Amino acid sequence: MKRIMYVLLALMMVTGGLLVSCQKEAAPAAPAAAASSSADAPVAKKQVKVGITVPTADHGWTGGVVWSVEQAIKDIEGEDANVEFVLKTAADPAAMTAVVEDLMVQEIDALVILPHDASLTPVVKEAYDSGIFTVVIDRGLNEPAYDVYIAGDNPGLGRVSGEWIAEKLGGKGNVVELQGIPCPINTERVEAFKAVMDQYPGINFLESQPAYWSTQKGLEVMENYLQKYDKIDAVFAQDDDILKGVLQAYKESGRDDIKYFLGGAGSKDMIKMVMDGDPLVQADVTYHPSMAGSAVILGVMGARGENFKGFYQNALPSTIIIAAELITKENAADFYTPESVF
Repeated sequence: MKRIMYVLLALMMVTGGLLVSCQKEAAPAAPAAAASSSADAPVAKKQVKVGITVPTADHGWTGGVVWSVEQAIKDIEGEDANVEFVLKTAADPAAMTAVVEDLMVQEIDALVILPHDASLTPVVKEAYDSGIFTVVIDRGLNEPAYDVYIAGDNPGLGRVSGEWIAEKLGGKGNVVELQGIPCPINTERVEAFKAVMDQYPGINFLESQPAYWSTQKGLEVMENYLQKYDKIDAVFAQDDDILKGVLQAYKESGRDDIKYFLGGAGSKDMIKMVMDGDPLVQADVTYHPSMAGSAVILGVMGARGENFKGFYQNALPSTIIIAAELITKENAADFYTPESVF
């Protein structure tokens, strides 16, 4: 199956079932017929309640987060009647804080959260300290108040993007960058990309400005770049939502000097352009919101004290970083999920 959404999901669902089976105590000696009947009987999984809160879908990537969470819940509920989910989105940090407080009142066994920002640290820490198994997605906290942190490889996204652009340019040319929201994960991408650019004396790194992971901001920043610089060879937009605005600005300008545009995240729109051989969008780099679906699975497993099959350790890994993969025309079909909202 070519859907990337559930590779980890399927692995961990199978793992969870195997671990529960392996943890059964040996039955007392019994007649052969009775023993056979007992061995064939399914083992009931522990009843757990998982509370989930993520930002309201205010742009493409967060829309993908909500969709991925809902798909994970649907898949799990289709296989496991002993999990109760409470999903609530939040439009801002204050609303998300109130959601977490309400989830704690509901006596959840696990909390899965993509924090709006680090200001959620105190309330997440309160949940974590109370014994609730806590999974944090993508945006870090001011301290490690979680059992598992799962995210994409932000330095990897910057590095892979820089290497692709440098190779395509043959180590020479004018490059501009559009950043996301000023925050730690954005800084990791920016610094990793700049480190690659610095390795090529022939590359003139013209400018880097924040576009807040917004299509409209991407349009505005790119319009400014096009007015400011007579010649640009490549654009690193860091995010597919930004890239949509960048492409609009470029097409409206009537210019034809830019050879390469690169976004990031692996949205279905950009992957389709890569698949179709679009001359402007020849590649993309993964940072897919499906990590949120995997986080839901981790929450269920953690609430039950389960682990990955084959691990010698009793606990789940405390940090899971999903690799940044280069998407090209040769492999784009493997990443294309047309039913996704992102």
